[in-house]
Amino acid sequence: MEKNVKISILCQLYGKLLTEKQYEFIDDYYNNDLSLSEIAENNAITRQAVRDIIKKGEKKLFEYEEKLLFMKRMLNQEKKIEKVLLELTKIQKDYSDKEIANVLENVKKELSYLV
Repeated sequence: MEKNVKISILCQLYGKLLTEKQYEFIDDYYNNDLSLSEIAENNAITRQAVRDIIKKGEKKLFEYEEKLLFMKRMLNQEKKIEKVLLELTKIQKDYSDKEIANVLENVKKELSYLV
């Protein structure tokens, strides 16, 4: 997985555990696509200070994930749900019973909301 995507997901999961500035700068940099210079200008600090705050925040995010493993579990859960959905689709195609097809369709809809 690309580093930017990984950090964006980690920020969603653990962002509130960061300092307000770390969260704000990481969110601006990775999710709002602002440059270091733009963030620095908006906050009246140097570009280097912004970079340092972002790097410290990134380090914290990876430390939280290393200990708590929420992202890993979430991605594994999504893979399992997608696999189940694929199997349900196969069953639905192979069997023509309308009741079974309706039940399978309802199960697929509920699982789809989790992905």
